[in-house]
Amino acid sequence: MDPLDGFHLYDTTLRDGSQQEGLTLSVADKLAVARHLDELGVTYIEGGWPGAVPRDTEFFARARTELDLHCARLAAFGATRKAGVAVQDDPQVTALVESEAPTVTLVAKSDLRHVTGALRTSGEENLAMVRDTVAHLVRLGREVFVDAEHFFDGFCHDADYTTSVVTEAFAAGAGVVVLCDTNGGMLPHQVTEIVEDLRARLEQAGHGQARLGAHTHNDSGCAVANALTAVRAGITHVQGCVNGYGERTGNADLLTMLADLQLKMGLDLVPEHTLEEATRIAHAIGEIVNMPVSPRAPYVGASAFAHKAGLHASAIRVDPDLYQHMDPRAIGNDMRMIISDMAGRASIELKGRELGFDLTGEQNVLSRLAGTVKQREAEGYSYEAADASFELLLLDEIGRVPRYFEVESWRATSQQLRDGTLETEATVKLRGTVSGTGTGQNGGASTGRAVAIAEGNGPVNALDLALRQALRDRFPLIDQLELQDFKVRILDAHHGTDATTRVLVRTAGADLEFTTVGVGPNIIEASWEAISDAYTYGLYKAGVAAPTG
Repeated sequence: MDPLDGFHLYDTTLRDGSQQEGLTLSVADKLAVARHLDELGVTYIEGGWPGAVPRDTEFFARARTELDLHCARLAAFGATRKAGVAVQDDPQVTALVESEAPTVTLVAKSDLRHVTGALRTSGEENLAMVRDTVAHLVRLGREVFVDAEHFFDGFCHDADYTTSVVTEAFAAGAGVVVLCDTNGGMLPHQVTEIVEDLRARLEQAGHGQARLGAHTHNDSGCAVANALTAVRAGITHVQGCVNGYGERTGNADLLTMLADLQLKMGLDLVPEHTLEEATRIAHAIGEIVNMPVSPRAPYVGASAFAHKAGLHASAIRVDPDLYQHMDPRAIGNDMRMIISDMAGRASIELKGRELGFDLTGEQNVLSRLAGTVKQREAEGYSYEAADASFELLLLDEIGRVPRYFEVESWRATSQQLRDGTLETEATVKLRGTVSGTGTGQNGGASTGRAVAIAEGNGPVNALDLALRQALRDRFPLIDQLELQDFKVRILDAHHGTDATTRVLVRTAGADLEFTTVGVGPNIIEASWEAISDAYTYGLYKAGVAAPTG
């Protein structure tokens, strides 16, 4: 289909999004992100600024042989010719041509204050720069878009001049002129008024059918809202970044816009099965750029359809739509019940169903579990981010918790040596349900007792290593489980060193990823509980049978 037909979904993650603080993309990263964007079904992928950024020049060179796009069209970003330079002599314009990108997006000054102050040229020369560069690229067979930088601020300052930049671009052959809220300060009602005013001016100038776009930033918290209101005012091209990446507070979130436009406003932008991949793609790109998706991100965040209050759970059990604005499966997400001290029996029942347990009609079990959760949360436990620990609690309540090992004792010691180094050692003694592998007086394969000693980088690491060592012979799967993250929170901090400690441990491996929680009067005790629960849960979810007898 000709890209100019239909609505344009234009992604600028690889260029504008990469301007976010702390976000750096290699060429390999950019190619990987582009493949995901094509899979999502965007119309255009802006790959960067060839000629100005060496990495972007390399990206376009490699894209010619390594990037097989099925849906999207690749766009190169650049600027109009410099003031006083012939367009054919401008090296940056030449680099755009040499990129071989089928589409070129030119940034052009549309605020007269920037023309005279930043470019240090006249309004007339700026118009010539737009006209010459667009016409030159069109003659060379390129599809040309123009980003009218600072359009909304410029329109408020001098609407006539800003409009003349837009009309000059269309007259020279631009396929789209994109209205940029570069500083991100506009509000939705201002966008509506300005777009409607511009459309009336373009009608009078003979460009009433020309395609306008919107490029919005989130500095006022209105990037998505401003893009949507621009669409309602007649714009048919929107630009944004996946997960809202971008300079300062970011660009309009492309995925939020896509979901709003397709699911709420009825535009047919991507196939239904493609939209269902949006959550996966959002998180995949987040991993590539090392900027994870915010749990609170609309539509694709882990908390987007998470419910905590018992009142919500009671209603959701009757009809999920009562407390959800849409079916999360349409965007590839899912409803999630959060277990906390707010949880009632309905929350416990729904969470159990989510975990694969049918507790319908088990009112005594539900009541006991709800009471246990409330009591343990009062003691400092938090099950919101520790589904694995809650599942173990549920299994214990119904008498199905697996007993892979019994703890006889554990200890961890640290001592400073004469040379100033710190030596940490842990001893773990298990009995009853593990093969004897130890060296204690009751060690040996016939006793079912294991004693393991390990040195580590601190007491928690030493305990982890000792426990793994004690379990390894009987349960080799332990070596596949790796502790990925370790979070400590001091509760009731006004008690000082006597405060309660909560530890969250995230574990991954054997195609699993889960979090367990431990609480204790000190960090070592809390850590031991979270770590030992992690290995119990990992073995259970991996299908390892617990010893009998």
